Amino acid sequence: MFISYVLSKIRAYILYRETVRELALLSDRELADLGLARFDIVRVARQSAFA
Repeated sequence: MFISYVLSKIRAYILYRETVRELALLSDRELADLGLARFDIVRVARQSAFA
């Protein structure tokens, strides 16, 4: 049980980092098209990975 918990946290962190990296590559205009500002990236990534 403990190992599966740790693995799920590792997977969530990897998903978080991938989301941050992908969103950071977008231009400000592309982010605006999605309804996001650059400072929203961390919040959105956190919500998608850990929700």
